[in-house]
Amino acid sequence: MIRSILRGCVAGAAGTTVLNAVTYADMAARGRPSSSTPQDAVEKITERAGHPLPDTDGRDNRLTGLGALSGLAVGTGTGVAVSLLHRAGFRPPVVLGGVVTGLLAMAANDLPMTRLGITDPRTWSAQDWASDVVPHLLFGLATYAAVAASARET
Repeated sequence: MIRSILRGCVAGAAGTTVLNAVTYADMAARGRPSSSTPQDAVEKITERAGHPLPDTDGRDNRLTGLGALSGLAVGTGTGVAVSLLHRAGFRPPVVLGGVVTGLLAMAANDLPMTRLGITDPRTWSAQDWASDVVPHLLFGLATYAAVAASARET
């Protein structure tokens, strides 16, 4: 089980790197700004937990850092979940497994943001959807392919 967890962490980290690279390439190509939703989520979660970040110098930078770390946590957590599912016998072909993994990561990211009132996917444009779906699908393909390939080697 420990190997499956470690395999999932590594695969999720690889997938997260792909997601970040695709997102940053999109930002560079279209000249669009980065999303503030990760920072907004951290801010709302800390407030709801009764421990908001103090309004001091560097607060925005802390929110940015914590938002990025939350993305890494979702990516590696998704990798672990998929690796454990793979260990339990869920072994579709790489493309199907990748799509399922990408959709799982997208749900793990977007559902909390929606529940917190930070975003509403019903109002997104086609371009907004593409900016969310494409990186998550590529995350899923990279993550699931890494899980499947590393499981074959053990």
